[in-house]
Amino acid sequence: MVASGNQGKVAELARLFGHLPVNLRPQSEFSVVPAEETGLTFVENAILKARAVAAQTGLPALADDSGLAVDALRGAPGVRSARYAEGRDGDDEANKSKLLQAMADTPDHARQARFHCVLVLLRHPEDPIPLIAQGRWEGVILREAQGEGGFGYDPLFYVPSHGLSAAELDAAEKNAISHRGVAAARMLALLDAG
Repeated sequence: MVASGNQGKVAELARLFGHLPVNLRPQSEFSVVPAEETGLTFVENAILKARAVAAQTGLPALADDSGLAVDALRGAPGVRSARYAEGRDGDDEANKSKLLQAMADTPDHARQARFHCVLVLLRHPEDPIPLIAQGRWEGVILREAQGEGGFGYDPLFYVPSHGLSAAELDAAEKNAISHRGVAAARMLALLDAG
């Protein structure tokens, strides 16, 4: 069970965990009422989402809370990444537009940013020992969108090590180096350690 309604996240998680003998299904298949993301950190929100889904379905739940933190914006949009543009959840175009406006006067040498991802796995709703894995991905915010792939802020996130935006990377390459890919690898290691 994936505690997310974001189709981009669900698709990436399905690829990252696809080799496991489990069937990752989005919360939308279960008429789950999404958790209110009241946490101040990615960890808090991921736990809230996983616990809500596990409680409503009775199934183990994997939750992802992730977002973009920009140094010049004191960590914004942060945990509000999906709702950055006036609270409208999942409006990628409005979020990207607001980010570009907020950074319009930021010089090229001060455009550092990073994606953060926290994955939480709860085996049941009252699981007192959730598995928690984190990943981060360093980059730079571009002045205009580049590339057609990915989702969210990917077209604005330049990856210096590859000379491309996240939206220009193919899915396999992105999953190997991204915040979500790193967090998934760490979660798999926790599962293997059992």
